[in-house]
Amino acid sequence: MTVTTDTADLWAATHAERAALADDLAGLTAAQWASPSLCADWTVEDVVAHLTAAASIGRWRWIASMLGARFDPAVHNARRLAEHRGATPAETLARFRAVVTSSVGPTGHTAAWLGEVVVHGADIRRSLGLRRTAPVEITTPVLTFFTSRDFTVAGRTLSRGLRLRATDGPFTTGDGPEVRGSTLALVMALAGRAAYLDDLEGPGVETLRERL
Repeated sequence: MTVTTDTADLWAATHAERAALADDLAGLTAAQWASPSLCADWTVEDVVAHLTAAASIGRWRWIASMLGARFDPAVHNARRLAEHRGATPAETLARFRAVVTSSVGPTGHTAAWLGEVVVHGADIRRSLGLRRTAPVEITTPVLTFFTSRDFTVAGRTLSRGLRLRATDGPFTTGDGPEVRGSTLALVMALAGRAAYLDDLEGPGVETLRERL
């Protein structure tokens, strides 16, 4: 298995994950679009609108939006979500499909924007019982990025003093009590999704649970 950090490959993976998610969304009912996701208070449709926003805003517009929100990410996200949510779920999906191949991002941290669609795709799929899991080749660079810094998620802080080991791929890092599980489960736990803690094993899981 080849895991890459090449920018072009990371964008290609992002596009592929968006396309796969759009296909999964195509058959949803109105009730499913309105159902809660794993992402805080957002519904499935809210999450899709957020992903459209994330793929539609470059550096300078992002800075302007954050300034307008007084650097409150919740305010920034809510405004951009409202901007990209359609009048109907079908319109919201059409807007998302329109940005599937976008390579626009607020910063050059391409692995973070791949992480956006991996995490939010799982937020949707887990809540709806959809079975697709992002390939390990795609989730591994996201996990590597999440453990290297606190940026879009507090992954470095959450994993400090723990040894993380993927059971389905090559990822391993850190020293201390072990936390082991699938690469996606580790990604989602570092993204703050407590629902994925039950997918993990090892003496470090309780420490991670306390930190969440």
